[in-house]
Amino acid sequence: MRFHASCIAVGYDAVLLLGPSGAGKSDLSLRLIDAGFWLVADDQVLIEAGVAQPIPGFEGLLEVRGMGIFRLPCAGAARVKLAVQLGEPAERLPSPAIHPQLAVPLVSINAHHASAVARVKLALDEACGRIIRHDGAFAA
Repeated sequence: MRFHASCIAVGYDAVLLLGPSGAGKSDLSLRLIDAGFWLVADDQVLIEAGVAQPIPGFEGLLEVRGMGIFRLPCAGAARVKLAVQLGEPAERLPSPAIHPQLAVPLVSINAHHASAVARVKLALDEACGRIIRHDGAFAA
């Protein structure tokens, strides 16, 4: 399955960043890479059996708007554990959501907020069971 998205990972745990052009997918990926994540794919992501990988020939390429396309170290492949829809969250304490095609937790984050990197890290830790959220998007 091919997604118009960006994908970054820590170890083998990947986050799929979804949103329309200009939503901040590549910019947030760049900030997450600066925070210790690895690029899996930018703009187009192949996902098979829950594992994300770049389109062949585009490994390590990241578009930095206003600067151009750069080749960066690339994770290669990683298992998608979280999907993030970029945009303005609609609810203060959202109900849990699951991505309909990937069956992983789905959260909404504004990529342009200063806390976007921290929010992605928290959501990934929750999706991987490393921390527990008491209310909101993951609460049972």
